[in-house]
Amino acid sequence: MLVDIAALRPADSPRLAGCSEDFVRSLASSGAHLSPIVVHRATMRVVDGSHRLKAAVLRGCRSVEVEYVDGPAEDVFGLSVSLNVSTLSTADREAAARRLLRSHPQWSDRAIAASTGLAAKSVGVLRRAVGGQAAVRVGRDGKVRPVNSAAGRRLAGQLISQRPEASLRDIARAAGVSPGTVRDVRRRLSAGMDPVPERMRAAERTTVPVVRADVRAPGATLPILRRDPSLRFTEHGRLVLRWLEAHAVSAGEWSAVASGVPSHCRELVAEMARGCAEAWAQMAEALENENRAAG
Repeated sequence: MLVDIAALRPADSPRLAGCSEDFVRSLASSGAHLSPIVVHRATMRVVDGSHRLKAAVLRGCRSVEVEYVDGPAEDVFGLSVSLNVSTLSTADREAAARRLLRSHPQWSDRAIAASTGLAAKSVGVLRRAVGGQAAVRVGRDGKVRPVNSAAGRRLAGQLISQRPEASLRDIARAAGVSPGTVRDVRRRLSAGMDPVPERMRAAERTTVPVVRADVRAPGATLPILRRDPSLRFTEHGRLVLRWLEAHAVSAGEWSAVASGVPSHCRELVAEMARGCAEAWAQMAEALENENRAAG
């Protein structure tokens, strides 16, 4: 289907560096047929094909071939990652995984690994770093499973006591756990053990909500950092100060500016702001990890 280029919204790209302008120019000059661009129907946002779209613009095209995809708008970024994963760098894929862990904490490690091309264990490490926890996880098969099945095990134990003749599947369905879990619960009860293993009980005791400390306003923090000799008199320190001074925005300051951004620039400004935010988040995470390791 041919669609007017002006109707398309820029992609929420998983590439930290954005599009490669060299590749766009080579694609535009090649004369090769440009395959259809994948677009989210509800939002008209490009999901896959940013390079092809820019190449079409350079060729002077006013319309491009499009293939529509449907689904929730909040899942578009994950789909974009999946479609581009073979061309993403490791840094791109790790950044995408961090973002998905924040936006979709209910997705299982395996589901996020499948989208980003990372190992499930690597996603688990990233989850612990970013705090992407949820009471349940949605697996690659679409099934919802609890992160800690202690409550389901206790309910299964009660049902087994009340209905000893019931099948594994009947108990599993009623308790919201797997038949294998019911089998283990039945075995533990027969041996006179607690239906919930000690490790799960320990996880219940140690699971506490993550509370983020209050963040100081940049106006209060920058003067302190400017006076620090270890920053002022080192090359890296001065570079960090320049970055902070150039990008410091206090809560609420941006609201008065956002309304004044010209309409034709809003998508690009939003894209760059989101990219800068992601880069700063990665830097903050790296600094916090080094601080914990040093402590």
